[in-house]
Amino acid sequence: MNGKRLAFLDSGASAQKPQQVIDAVTMVYQSHYANIHRGLYEFSQRLTAEFEQVREKIAKFIQAPSTRSVIFTRNSTEAINLVAQSWGRTFLEAGDEVILTHMEHHANFVPWHILKDQIGIVIKYIPLLDNGALDLSVLPELLTKKTRLVAFTHVSNVLGTVNPAKDMIAQIKSYAPEIITLVDGSQAVVHGTVDVTDLGADFYVFTGHKLYGPSGVGVLYGREAILEKMPPWQGGGDMIEQVTLEQVTYAPLPNKFEAGTPAIAEVIGLGAAIDYISGIGMDHIFEWEKDILGYANEKLSQIDGLKIYGTTSDKAGIISFTLKGCPTSDVAMILDQMGVAVRSGHHCCQPLMETLGVEGTLRASIGLYTDKDDIDQLCDAITKAQKMLM
Repeated sequence: MNGKRLAFLDSGASAQKPQQVIDAVTMVYQSHYANIHRGLYEFSQRLTAEFEQVREKIAKFIQAPSTRSVIFTRNSTEAINLVAQSWGRTFLEAGDEVILTHMEHHANFVPWHILKDQIGIVIKYIPLLDNGALDLSVLPELLTKKTRLVAFTHVSNVLGTVNPAKDMIAQIKSYAPEIITLVDGSQAVVHGTVDVTDLGADFYVFTGHKLYGPSGVGVLYGREAILEKMPPWQGGGDMIEQVTLEQVTYAPLPNKFEAGTPAIAEVIGLGAAIDYISGIGMDHIFEWEKDILGYANEKLSQIDGLKIYGTTSDKAGIISFTLKGCPTSDVAMILDQMGVAVRSGHHCCQPLMETLGVEGTLRASIGLYTDKDDIDQLCDAITKAQKMLM
Protein backbone atom coordinates (compact mmCIF):
# COMPACT_ATOMS: atom_id res chain seq x y z
CA MET A 1 0.00 0.00 0.00
CA ASN A 2 1.48 3.32 -1.14
CA GLY A 3 4.55 1.39 -2.21
CA LYS A 4 5.13 0.01 1.30
CA ARG A 5 4.69 -3.44 2.81
CA LEU A 6 1.02 -3.67 3.84
CA ALA A 7 0.25 -4.00 7.55
CA PHE A 8 -3.51 -4.48 7.47
CA LEU A 9 -4.83 -3.72 10.93
CA ASP A 10 -8.48 -3.00 10.19
CA SER A 11 -9.92 -6.50 10.31
CA GLY A 12 -12.42 -5.34 12.95
CA ALA A 13 -14.12 -3.31 10.22
CA SER A 14 -13.91 -5.96 7.52
CA ALA A 15 -11.52 -8.86 7.11
CA GLN A 16 -9.51 -9.86 4.07
CA LYS A 17 -10.77 -12.93 2.23
CA PRO A 18 -8.94 -16.25 1.82
CA GLN A 19 -8.61 -17.59 -1.71
CA GLN A 20 -11.07 -20.37 -0.91
CA VAL A 21 -13.82 -17.79 -0.33
CA ILE A 22 -13.01 -15.91 -3.53
CA ASP A 23 -12.98 -19.18 -5.47
CA ALA A 24 -16.32 -20.29 -4.00
CA VAL A 25 -18.07 -17.06 -4.98
CA THR A 26 -16.50 -17.10 -8.44
CA MET A 27 -17.51 -20.73 -8.97
CA VAL A 28 -21.17 -19.93 -8.35
CA TYR A 29 -21.22 -17.36 -11.12
CA GLN A 30 -18.92 -19.25 -13.49
CA SER A 31 -20.23 -22.77 -13.35
CA HIS A 32 -23.86 -23.18 -12.21
CA TYR A 33 -25.55 -19.92 -11.25
CA ALA A 34 -29.33 -19.98 -10.90
CA ASN A 35 -31.97 -18.72 -8.54
CA ILE A 36 -32.73 -21.07 -5.66
CA HIS A 37 -35.75 -22.68 -3.99
CA ARG A 38 -37.79 -22.30 -7.18
CA GLY A 39 -36.32 -24.05 -10.20
CA LEU A 40 -36.81 -27.70 -11.02
CA TYR A 41 -33.79 -27.80 -13.32
CA GLU A 42 -30.41 -29.18 -12.23
CA PHE A 43 -28.54 -25.88 -11.70
CA SER A 44 -31.25 -24.50 -9.42
CA GLN A 45 -31.58 -27.73 -7.47
CA ARG A 46 -27.81 -28.02 -7.07
CA LEU A 47 -27.34 -24.44 -5.86
CA THR A 48 -30.34 -24.72 -3.52
CA ALA A 49 -28.70 -27.73 -1.88
CA GLU A 50 -25.37 -25.88 -1.54
CA PHE A 51 -27.16 -22.84 -0.07
CA GLU A 52 -29.00 -24.89 2.53
CA GLN A 53 -25.83 -26.81 3.39
CA VAL A 54 -24.36 -23.49 4.53
CA ARG A 55 -27.28 -23.05 6.90
CA GLU A 56 -26.34 -26.43 8.38
CA LYS A 57 -22.69 -25.36 8.68
CA ILE A 58 -23.70 -22.20 10.51
CA ALA A 59 -25.98 -24.08 12.90
CA LYS A 60 -23.05 -26.37 13.73
CA PHE A 61 -20.59 -23.45 13.91
CA ILE A 62 -22.60 -21.64 16.61
CA GLN A 63 -24.14 -24.82 18.11
CA ALA A 64 -27.70 -23.82 17.21
CA PRO A 65 -30.15 -26.64 17.94
CA SER A 66 -31.85 -26.43 14.53
CA THR A 67 -31.35 -24.93 11.07
CA ARG A 68 -34.86 -23.48 11.48
CA SER A 69 -33.29 -21.05 13.96
CA VAL A 70 -30.76 -19.71 11.41
CA ILE A 71 -31.98 -16.74 9.38
CA PHE A 72 -29.89 -15.17 6.62
CA THR A 73 -29.78 -11.37 6.60
CA ARG A 74 -27.58 -8.77 4.89
CA ASN A 75 -25.51 -8.14 8.05
CA SER A 76 -25.75 -7.79 11.83
CA THR A 77 -27.46 -4.43 11.45
CA GLU A 78 -30.32 -5.90 9.43
CA ALA A 79 -30.59 -8.81 11.87
CA ILE A 80 -31.08 -6.46 14.83
CA ASN A 81 -33.53 -4.32 12.87
CA LEU A 82 -35.49 -7.47 12.04
CA VAL A 83 -35.82 -8.29 15.73
CA ALA A 84 -36.71 -4.70 16.64
CA GLN A 85 -39.34 -4.31 13.96
CA SER A 86 -40.84 -7.80 14.09
CA TRP A 87 -40.55 -8.86 17.73
CA GLY A 88 -40.35 -5.34 19.13
CA ARG A 89 -43.27 -3.80 17.26
CA THR A 90 -45.40 -6.84 18.09
CA PHE A 91 -44.63 -7.40 21.75
CA LEU A 92 -43.46 -4.04 23.14
CA GLU A 93 -45.65 -1.13 24.14
CA ALA A 94 -45.22 2.34 25.59
CA GLY A 95 -43.37 2.30 28.91
CA ASP A 96 -41.71 -1.08 28.39
CA GLU A 97 -38.00 -1.02 29.17
CA VAL A 98 -35.05 -2.06 27.01
CA ILE A 99 -31.57 -2.23 28.55
CA LEU A 100 -28.48 -1.55 26.41
CA THR A 101 -24.87 -0.68 27.32
CA HIS A 102 -22.63 2.32 26.79
CA MET A 103 -20.34 0.30 24.50
CA GLU A 104 -22.87 -0.67 21.81
CA HIS A 105 -22.26 -0.23 18.10
CA HIS A 106 -24.83 2.04 16.46
CA ALA A 107 -26.37 -1.12 14.98
CA ASN A 108 -27.55 -2.01 18.49
CA PHE A 109 -28.48 1.56 19.45
CA VAL A 110 -30.42 3.04 16.57
CA PRO A 111 -33.06 0.29 16.01
CA TRP A 112 -34.18 0.62 19.64
CA HIS A 113 -34.24 4.42 19.45
CA ILE A 114 -36.45 4.09 16.37
CA LEU A 115 -38.81 1.98 18.50
CA LYS A 116 -38.61 4.59 21.24
CA ASP A 117 -39.85 7.18 18.74
CA GLN A 118 -42.45 4.82 17.26
CA ILE A 119 -44.09 3.37 20.37
CA GLY A 120 -42.54 5.05 23.42
CA ILE A 121 -40.33 2.38 24.96
CA VAL A 122 -37.86 3.39 27.67
CA ILE A 123 -34.13 2.75 27.13
CA LYS A 124 -31.73 2.27 30.05
CA TYR A 125 -27.99 1.65 30.01
CA ILE A 126 -25.33 -0.41 31.73
CA PRO A 127 -22.35 1.97 32.26
CA LEU A 128 -18.62 1.26 32.02
CA LEU A 129 -15.83 0.94 34.54
CA ASP A 130 -12.55 2.79 33.97
CA ASN A 131 -10.90 -0.31 32.48
CA GLY A 132 -13.55 -0.64 29.77
CA ALA A 133 -15.52 -3.47 31.38
CA LEU A 134 -19.25 -3.19 31.98
CA ASP A 135 -20.24 -2.13 35.48
CA LEU A 136 -22.46 -5.14 36.06
CA SER A 137 -23.04 -4.20 39.68
CA VAL A 138 -25.82 -1.90 38.43
CA LEU A 139 -27.62 -4.59 36.42
CA PRO A 140 -29.83 -5.74 39.32
CA GLU A 141 -30.89 -2.11 39.82
CA LEU A 142 -31.77 -1.69 36.13
CA LEU A 143 -33.93 -4.82 35.96
CA THR A 144 -37.57 -4.09 36.81
CA LYS A 145 -40.99 -5.57 36.19
CA LYS A 146 -41.12 -3.44 33.04
CA THR A 147 -37.90 -4.86 31.56
CA ARG A 148 -38.69 -6.67 28.32
CA LEU A 149 -35.32 -6.97 26.58
CA VAL A 150 -31.58 -6.69 27.30
CA ALA A 151 -29.38 -6.26 24.23
CA PHE A 152 -25.60 -6.09 24.43
CA THR A 153 -22.43 -6.76 22.49
CA HIS A 154 -20.45 -9.92 23.16
CA VAL A 155 -17.16 -8.20 22.27
CA SER A 156 -16.75 -4.44 22.02
CA ASN A 157 -15.66 -3.33 18.56
CA VAL A 158 -13.76 -0.41 20.12
CA LEU A 159 -12.40 -1.66 23.43
CA GLY A 160 -12.02 -5.35 22.66
CA THR A 161 -13.72 -6.11 25.98
CA VAL A 162 -15.18 -9.61 26.09
CA ASN A 163 -18.39 -9.38 28.07
CA PRO A 164 -19.42 -12.32 30.29
CA ALA A 165 -22.47 -13.03 28.14
CA LYS A 166 -23.39 -16.36 29.71
CA ASP A 167 -23.28 -14.97 33.26
CA MET A 168 -25.21 -11.85 32.24
CA ILE A 169 -27.95 -13.90 30.57
CA ALA A 170 -28.16 -16.23 33.58
CA GLN A 171 -28.56 -13.24 35.90
CA ILE A 172 -31.23 -11.69 33.68
CA LYS A 173 -33.17 -14.95 33.35
CA SER A 174 -32.97 -15.63 37.08
CA TYR A 175 -34.67 -12.29 37.67
CA ALA A 176 -37.37 -12.95 35.07
CA PRO A 177 -37.18 -15.82 32.56
CA GLU A 178 -39.48 -14.00 30.14
CA ILE A 179 -36.99 -11.16 29.54
CA ILE A 180 -35.60 -11.50 26.02
CA THR A 181 -31.84 -11.30 25.45
CA LEU A 182 -30.10 -10.28 22.24
CA VAL A 183 -26.33 -10.57 21.82
CA ASP A 184 -24.38 -8.81 19.07
CA GLY A 185 -21.69 -11.35 18.21
CA SER A 186 -20.18 -9.51 15.24
CA GLN A 187 -16.71 -9.43 16.83
CA ALA A 188 -17.06 -12.52 19.02
CA VAL A 189 -17.46 -15.19 16.32
CA VAL A 190 -14.22 -13.96 14.73
CA HIS A 191 -12.01 -14.34 17.77
CA GLY A 192 -13.28 -17.44 19.55
CA THR A 193 -15.77 -20.29 19.76
CA VAL A 194 -19.43 -19.36 20.26
CA ASP A 195 -22.09 -21.76 21.55
CA VAL A 196 -25.49 -20.04 21.50
CA THR A 197 -27.16 -22.92 23.32
CA ASP A 198 -24.67 -22.76 26.17
CA LEU A 199 -24.97 -18.96 26.33
CA GLY A 200 -28.73 -19.19 26.62
CA ALA A 201 -29.27 -16.24 24.30
CA ASP A 202 -32.70 -15.72 22.74
CA PHE A 203 -31.17 -13.92 19.75
CA TYR A 204 -27.58 -13.86 18.49
CA VAL A 205 -26.39 -11.94 15.43
CA PHE A 206 -23.20 -11.77 13.39
CA THR A 207 -22.00 -10.72 9.97
CA GLY A 208 -20.08 -12.51 7.24
CA HIS A 209 -17.61 -9.87 6.11
CA LYS A 210 -15.80 -9.75 9.46
CA LEU A 211 -15.63 -13.57 9.49
CA TYR A 212 -13.42 -13.69 6.37
CA GLY A 213 -16.51 -14.11 4.22
CA PRO A 214 -18.19 -11.83 1.65
CA SER A 215 -20.05 -8.65 2.46
CA GLY A 216 -23.82 -8.60 2.05
CA VAL A 217 -24.59 -11.62 4.21
CA GLY A 218 -25.23 -11.91 7.94
CA VAL A 219 -26.95 -14.27 10.35
CA LEU A 220 -29.72 -14.01 12.89
CA TYR A 221 -30.04 -16.90 15.30
CA GLY A 222 -33.26 -16.93 17.25
CA ARG A 223 -34.89 -19.38 19.60
CA GLU A 224 -37.39 -21.27 17.49
CA ALA A 225 -40.30 -20.74 19.86
CA ILE A 226 -39.82 -16.97 19.71
CA LEU A 227 -39.31 -16.85 15.94
CA GLU A 228 -42.53 -18.81 15.45
CA LYS A 229 -44.52 -16.09 17.24
CA MET A 230 -42.93 -13.22 15.30
CA PRO A 231 -44.61 -11.84 12.16
CA PRO A 232 -42.63 -11.43 8.93
CA TRP A 233 -40.64 -8.22 8.70
CA GLN A 234 -40.56 -8.00 4.89
CA GLY A 235 -42.92 -9.48 2.35
CA GLY A 236 -42.36 -10.89 -1.12
CA GLY A 237 -41.28 -14.02 -2.89
CA ASP A 238 -39.97 -17.10 -1.10
CA MET A 239 -41.45 -16.20 2.29
CA ILE A 240 -45.00 -17.16 1.43
CA GLU A 241 -46.97 -20.40 1.52
CA GLN A 242 -49.95 -19.20 -0.46
CA VAL A 243 -51.14 -15.87 -1.85
CA THR A 244 -54.70 -15.15 -2.95
CA LEU A 245 -56.53 -11.91 -3.65
CA GLU A 246 -58.02 -12.13 -0.16
CA GLN A 247 -55.17 -13.30 2.07
CA VAL A 248 -51.56 -14.40 2.45
CA THR A 249 -50.20 -17.31 4.46
CA TYR A 250 -46.51 -17.46 5.30
CA ALA A 251 -43.84 -20.08 4.81
CA PRO A 252 -42.46 -21.91 7.84
CA LEU A 253 -39.13 -21.05 9.43
CA PRO A 254 -36.60 -20.02 8.33
CA ASN A 255 -38.09 -18.89 4.99
CA LYS A 256 -40.67 -16.66 6.71
CA PHE A 257 -37.94 -14.09 7.33
CA GLU A 258 -36.07 -14.39 4.03
CA ALA A 259 -38.13 -12.45 1.50
CA GLY A 260 -36.96 -12.23 -2.10
CA THR A 261 -33.88 -13.57 -3.83
CA PRO A 262 -31.15 -13.93 -1.19
CA ALA A 263 -27.43 -13.23 -1.45
CA ILE A 264 -26.83 -16.63 -3.01
CA ALA A 265 -23.14 -16.43 -3.92
CA GLU A 266 -22.37 -14.55 -0.71
CA VAL A 267 -23.96 -17.27 1.42
CA ILE A 268 -21.91 -19.89 -0.44
CA GLY A 269 -18.82 -17.74 0.21
CA LEU A 270 -19.66 -17.55 3.91
CA GLY A 271 -19.83 -21.34 3.98
CA ALA A 272 -16.34 -21.47 2.46
CA ALA A 273 -15.10 -19.02 5.10
CA ILE A 274 -16.48 -21.20 7.89
CA ASP A 275 -14.79 -24.24 6.33
CA TYR A 276 -11.53 -22.30 6.17
CA ILE A 277 -11.45 -21.11 9.78
CA SER A 278 -12.82 -24.41 11.07
CA GLY A 279 -9.96 -26.14 9.28
CA ILE A 280 -7.48 -23.97 11.16
CA GLY A 281 -9.43 -24.28 14.41
CA MET A 282 -10.92 -21.45 16.44
CA ASP A 283 -8.77 -22.44 19.42
CA HIS A 284 -5.62 -22.02 17.32
CA ILE A 285 -6.83 -18.67 15.99
CA PHE A 286 -7.59 -17.52 19.55
CA GLU A 287 -4.13 -18.49 20.81
CA TRP A 288 -2.39 -16.86 17.83
CA GLU A 289 -4.30 -13.61 18.24
CA LYS A 290 -3.78 -13.64 22.01
CA ASP A 291 -0.02 -13.79 21.45
CA ILE A 292 -0.12 -10.96 18.91
CA LEU A 293 -2.34 -8.87 21.20
CA GLY A 294 0.07 -9.29 24.11
CA TYR A 295 2.99 -8.29 21.91
CA ALA A 296 1.09 -5.26 20.60
CA ASN A 297 0.11 -4.07 24.07
CA GLU A 298 3.72 -4.36 25.23
CA LYS A 299 5.12 -2.45 22.23
CA LEU A 300 2.46 0.28 22.18
CA SER A 301 2.77 0.86 25.92
CA GLN A 302 6.39 1.90 25.37
CA ILE A 303 5.37 4.86 23.18
CA ASP A 304 5.23 8.12 25.16
CA GLY A 305 1.89 9.90 24.96
CA LEU A 306 -0.02 6.86 23.69
CA LYS A 307 -3.14 5.95 25.69
CA ILE A 308 -4.92 2.63 25.24
CA TYR A 309 -8.68 2.43 25.92
CA GLY A 310 -9.94 -0.87 27.26
CA THR A 311 -7.48 -2.64 29.54
CA THR A 312 -9.45 -5.61 30.85
CA SER A 313 -7.66 -8.93 31.07
CA ASP A 314 -10.43 -10.64 29.08
CA LYS A 315 -9.98 -8.92 25.76
CA ALA A 316 -10.08 -9.77 22.04
CA GLY A 317 -7.63 -8.55 19.38
CA ILE A 318 -8.77 -4.93 19.23
CA ILE A 319 -6.71 -1.98 20.48
CA SER A 320 -8.07 1.56 20.48
CA PHE A 321 -5.71 4.39 21.37
CA THR A 322 -5.00 8.10 21.11
CA LEU A 323 -1.70 9.92 20.73
CA LYS A 324 -1.36 13.00 22.91
CA GLY A 325 -1.38 16.21 20.90
CA CYS A 326 -2.01 14.42 17.59
CA PRO A 327 -5.38 14.44 15.79
CA THR A 328 -6.44 10.87 15.07
CA SER A 329 -7.25 11.55 11.41
CA ASP A 330 -3.80 13.07 10.82
CA VAL A 331 -2.10 10.09 12.43
CA ALA A 332 -4.18 7.67 10.34
CA MET A 333 -3.21 9.43 7.11
CA ILE A 334 0.49 9.32 7.99
CA LEU A 335 0.18 5.63 8.87
CA ASP A 336 -1.45 5.09 5.48
CA GLN A 337 1.59 6.54 3.76
CA MET A 338 3.70 4.09 5.76
CA GLY A 339 1.64 1.11 4.56
CA VAL A 340 -0.31 0.72 7.81
CA ALA A 341 -4.09 0.42 7.62
CA VAL A 342 -5.91 1.35 10.85
CA ARG A 343 -9.32 2.87 11.49
CA SER A 344 -9.79 6.32 12.96
CA GLY A 345 -12.89 8.08 14.25
CA HIS A 346 -15.81 7.04 16.45
CA HIS A 347 -16.13 3.50 14.97
CA CYS A 348 -19.96 3.77 14.91
CA CYS A 349 -19.87 4.16 18.70
CA GLN A 350 -20.49 7.84 19.37
CA PRO A 351 -22.12 7.26 22.80
CA LEU A 352 -19.03 5.28 23.84
CA MET A 353 -16.74 8.09 22.68
CA GLU A 354 -18.76 10.50 24.77
CA THR A 355 -18.35 8.18 27.76
CA LEU A 356 -14.58 8.00 27.14
CA GLY A 357 -14.38 11.79 26.79
CA VAL A 358 -12.85 11.74 23.29
CA GLU A 359 -14.10 12.55 19.81
CA GLY A 360 -12.53 9.42 18.39
CA THR A 361 -9.66 6.97 18.61
CA LEU A 362 -7.27 5.09 16.38
CA ARG A 363 -8.06 1.39 16.25
CA ALA A 364 -5.73 -1.45 15.33
CA SER A 365 -7.61 -4.74 15.00
CA ILE A 366 -5.99 -8.14 14.67
CA GLY A 367 -6.90 -10.95 12.30
CA LEU A 368 -5.66 -14.50 11.90
CA TYR A 369 -3.12 -13.23 9.33
CA THR A 370 -1.67 -10.53 11.62
CA ASP A 371 1.93 -11.09 12.70
CA LYS A 372 4.50 -9.32 14.85
CA ASP A 373 6.05 -7.60 11.83
CA ASP A 374 2.71 -5.80 11.38
CA ILE A 375 2.87 -4.58 14.97
CA ASP A 376 6.48 -3.42 14.59
CA GLN A 377 5.53 -1.53 11.44
CA LEU A 378 2.60 0.07 13.27
CA CYS A 379 4.81 1.23 16.13
CA ASP A 380 7.46 2.63 13.77
CA ALA A 381 4.78 4.52 11.85
CA ILE A 382 3.29 5.95 15.06
CA THR A 383 6.72 7.17 16.15
CA LYS A 384 7.15 8.89 12.78
CA ALA A 385 3.70 10.47 13.04
CA GLN A 386 4.58 11.84 16.47
CA LYS A 387 7.71 13.50 15.12
CA MET A 388 5.80 15.04 12.22
CA LEU A 389 2.82 16.31 14.25
CA MET A 390 4.40 17.53 17.48
